[in-house]
Amino acid sequence: MAAAAGSVLRRLYLSAYNWVVFFGWAQVLYYAVTALLESGHGAVYAAVEKPLQFAQTAAFMEILHGLVGLVRSPVSATLPQIGSRLFLTWGILWSFPETRSHILVTSLVISWSITEIIRYSFFGMKEALGFAPSWLLWLRYSTFMILYPTGIFSEVGLIYIALPYMKASEKYYIKMPNKWNFSFDYFYASAIAIGVYVPGGPHMFTYMLAQRKKALSKAKTA
Repeated sequence: MAAAAGSVLRRLYLSAYNWVVFFGWAQVLYYAVTALLESGHGAVYAAVEKPLQFAQTAAFMEILHGLVGLVRSPVSATLPQIGSRLFLTWGILWSFPETRSHILVTSLVISWSITEIIRYSFFGMKEALGFAPSWLLWLRYSTFMILYPTGIFSEVGLIYIALPYMKASEKYYIKMPNKWNFSFDYFYASAIAIGVYVPGGPHMFTYMLAQRKKALSKAKTA
């Protein structure tokens, strides 16, 4: 009885979580497209800033979901993807306003929002109803083949664009000497992050292709 009640509560919570974040990303896409059509790409960030920060930061909960066993997604796959997006959201776009008017912000926001609208609606339906329609399953495991490369390209490009502003402002630098006997150079850490995308991007893309094959094969035999 207790196990059954726990399962119902888990599904209710995950369904609510997925739909709340879904509506956050739907706002992001709506505001981005509206701003792009009415005012051009330079106005996109200002239009989406608050819902983007909410929707992307809420994804941190997915790491906790994996750690406590609420979902079966491996934390090893979830952590780098969410970590990189939080870095772009807060460590680049919020921290360095000079990057916000670039056209890569538009490609980043649209790539992220379409991906997440599909993903959260898919999981929201699965938790609420126990299934998702086949067309949504196909979108969930196919659209990444276009949106993941455009998203990664936009992420790397925006980090690169921010590098001169990091160096000039020395924001988030920790210099020696200090009581912790520790130094940190945000510029070089960000440059290293770009380097991590070189093996990390293809690795994640290959992982998602494998997941696609597994999910679509399972759907065919169901």
